Amino acid sequence: MWTQTESPASRLDQAGDVEQRIQDFFAERVADAAGYGSEYEHLWRAASRAAHGGKRTRPALVLAAHQGLGGSDAAAAIDLAVAFELLHTGFLLHDDVIDGDEVRRGAPNLVGEFRADARRRAISGARAAQWGSTAAILAGDLLIHYAQSLVARLDVDHATRVALLDVLDDGLFVTAGGELADVAYSVGMSDARLTDVLAMSERKTAAYSFEAPLTAGAVLAEADHACTRALAEYGRRLGVAFQLGDDLLGTFGAEDVTGKSVIGDLRQGKETPIIAYARGTEEWAVIDLLLGRPDLGHDDAAALRAALERCGARAFVESLVADYVREAVAALDVPALPSGLASQLGLFADTCIGRVA
Repeated sequence: MWTQTESPASRLDQAGDVEQRIQDFFAERVADAAGYGSEYEHLWRAASRAAHGGKRTRPALVLAAHQGLGGSDAAAAIDLAVAFELLHTGFLLHDDVIDGDEVRRGAPNLVGEFRADARRRAISGARAAQWGSTAAILAGDLLIHYAQSLVARLDVDHATRVALLDVLDDGLFVTAGGELADVAYSVGMSDARLTDVLAMSERKTAAYSFEAPLTAGAVLAEADHACTRALAEYGRRLGVAFQLGDDLLGTFGAEDVTGKSVIGDLRQGKETPIIAYARGTEEWAVIDLLLGRPDLGHDDAAALRAALERCGARAFVESLVADYVREAVAALDVPALPSGLASQLGLFADTCIGRVA
């Protein structure tokens, strides 16, 4: 059984090293891009801004698993942590294109920034939209590529490198399937049963954001199968809770606190578990009239939220969040897992889910 752990000061130092490595990565890319024109340099500067200001959840999970299981390769752990943050940022850039969003964290995202730049040059709406979407797709592609490149170049033995690439590949593959299902449900290509929507939430968020970083940190630490399996199960359960919490914030949250629109999901008719539950209630006739309207205003959105509360959808999903968090923590209760790591992840599970109120 692994028992070695590093001190809180060491964990803090490595988090700082991750941040510095991210800054250095983007500084290098910006410098290289300058030789290929101002627009390409602008793209990399905007990508750097897109990566700034996040909670660094995925790097933190990589480091927690690696250190908590006695891993000693700090340099590889830092690069592995950075890879997952680049992957996350790439997915967010693509997600903004898919959702048609121009704002993230209360400010223009890369799509919005490039579209606004085109509009300032008197470029038409459709062409400005094409420019913004093109920039975000290319930036997302580049960051996903560099995430894979970082892992492929780790100074570790061949078997470990292949195992880590497999973890990353699985995360990418499952997440893309979850994202496609998300859109399929929202546009009506597939029927959205509650069980299917919950499975979609697991695939689009839990796989790459929680399960994969924890598994990768464990693989790098050469942990045994029991530890790795426990962390993967914890990550799957907590990832679903995290996505459900995000869905609640996207419908019932406060925009000035979260920086997340509370109309966007409703305008798109996004098929969240909140909506899937509401379909089977008496309030659905009211909800169906408003959900998915492109012109949905604040007053109608407030009426829609009220109907979702009356039918019990909000309370139901809040109870699901609590259930998934409890199941995640229970997954850590295995003899093979060091008690210090289990405690750390148990605390993280209790604090990482966004609360509406």
